[in-house]
Amino acid sequence: MTSALSPNSVDVLLFDIGRVVLDISFDQVMTRWADHAGCAPADLARRFVVDDSFKHHEIGRINDAAFFANLRKSLGVDLTDGQFLEGWNAIFTGEMPGIAPLLAAAAKRMPLYAFSNTNPAHVAHFSVAYAGLLSHFRTVFLSSSIGFRKPDAEAYDHVVKAIGVPASRILFFDDSAANIEGARARGLHAVHVTSTDDVATALTALGI
Repeated sequence: MTSALSPNSVDVLLFDIGRVVLDISFDQVMTRWADHAGCAPADLARRFVVDDSFKHHEIGRINDAAFFANLRKSLGVDLTDGQFLEGWNAIFTGEMPGIAPLLAAAAKRMPLYAFSNTNPAHVAHFSVAYAGLLSHFRTVFLSSSIGFRKPDAEAYDHVVKAIGVPASRILFFDDSAANIEGARARGLHAVHVTSTDDVATALTALGI
């Protein structure tokens, strides 16, 4: 949708976090858990699914301990909460290449916000480990705090209302095609991010 963008076409930029601002790797998670469990990462990857427990963890319906208890059953491994947590937080592998200067430049021109499907364990980790980078955002909307997750319509409506500008004046960046479709259905401009170049192209179209 970057072709429709031009200077002054939006007033706010809204960023997903995983694979847009911070790079993530589920392979890293499976490797750490497999090391603790003494099995092959591929075995765990085959058993890991985005089920109700995963989704309920992301909307704050269950806590970390309950999520890890469900993982013990679904993965068939007897890890401690500490071992699950260590592997779970290994998902974050660093900043997306080149995103820091883009956020810094954009923040000088308009308000930046973030909106992430995430859970309390990850929030506790990334809010400290990447505090400097995340400081560019006026507010980070977290699914586990607001009780809604992308791509549900209520999630976008909540965030738009909280930001306080019309959806048509917000540009949203996300790496998930489903989340992009969900955002557009609620009236936001949206860019499907496959690399930091997609962010850079959109910012250039905005005159940033």
